[in-house]
Amino acid sequence: MSVERLLHHPHVTTVLNLTVPAAHAEISGAAIDAGRNVYVEKPLTVTFPQGRSIIERAASAGVRVGCAPDTVLGTGTQTARAAIDGGLIGRPLFASAVMVTPGHERWHPDPDFYYAPGGGPLLDMGPYYLAALVHLLGPVRAVIGAASQLRDVRVIGSGPRVGQRIPVEVPTHVTGVLEHAGGALTTLTTSFDGVATTAAPIEVQGEKGTLAVPDPNTFDGEVRLFALDGPGWRSLEPRAGYVAASRGRSA
Repeated sequence: MSVERLLHHPHVTTVLNLTVPAAHAEISGAAIDAGRNVYVEKPLTVTFPQGRSIIERAASAGVRVGCAPDTVLGTGTQTARAAIDGGLIGRPLFASAVMVTPGHERWHPDPDFYYAPGGGPLLDMGPYYLAALVHLLGPVRAVIGAASQLRDVRVIGSGPRVGQRIPVEVPTHVTGVLEHAGGALTTLTTSFDGVATTAAPIEVQGEKGTLAVPDPNTFDGEVRLFALDGPGWRSLEPRAGYVAASRGRSA
């Protein structure tokens, strides 16, 4: 059926918006106008004014809006949060977050939207890292950053369009420093221009220890602690979150 018929179907109460980023604002806005709740894939919208408009329209219509990612509910981020709350690293002082990949065109058969407005490494993968960092260290009150776009085209590596060249319209390497409300600083790097990295996805440095946090694109993973006066790295047992939740949890 058409999108319009779907949004106005009497049995539909919530719309799951999995369209490409450029369509998020239009589809979510139409669903809100139809009186439906919305859960949308990240990013919420392509631009900040669009995102603010969606939130304001939802409030006015009396419906709810949610946005991915929900991976912060898993044992990876939740166990790390429990460790911080429990004082295992003392006061958090700073953190680092790193996401490096050579680009999704190597495996995705239709990767065009990753390199169009609404795409790029920060809006595509950054939400996982930013959501986890805010959950661990609190809201962000200031940001500085820089970005680069050093390649004008990408080559599709799989599927029926293999070998086709697609244009790059957005930055493909974004780095910045986030100042959290509590004073901690995070250095963030998201890139479609690298090949590999040995850096931990997220590390939180505290007065009494260091916490290695697993890939925030997953719900679980090993959380490791290096205590200042301890024997070295040790793994922490899951202490919070939904065990084996994957991308959802049944009752």
